[in-house]
Amino acid sequence: QVQLVESGGGLVQPGGSLRLSCAASGRIASISTMAWYRRAPGKQGELVASIISGSTVYADFVKGRFTISRDNAKNTVSLQMNSLKPEDTAVYYCNAKITETLWYATSDYWGQGTQVTVSS
Repeated sequence: QVQLVESGGGLVQPGGSLRLSCAASGRIASISTMAWYRRAPGKQGELVASIISGSTVYADFVKGRFTISRDNAKNTVSLQMNSLKPEDTAVYYCNAKITETLWYATSDYWGQGTQVTVSS
């Protein structure tokens, strides 16, 4: 069984910073892409940032403000969020494409989500 567990959400004032972390555990053979998505109330989910083999992709609305990074040895991915805006308020979800060791099948796994609220 594979699990993704997120941490680091919370309430922050506009212009502030937060760091989200996500740790993958369980029967993991390998992890390819790791990513962060978000879903704001009344809106569809959207990709925030992804990382694979050191290459990163960012949504236009976070370029220059958010940084995604991963530690392959620890199976973790982080999202450093700076210059936060009220429109960044959403539930943030960690996602990873993981090959598990039981059947060596590759699947998408999701964390439980962590709330980020940007408000004064």
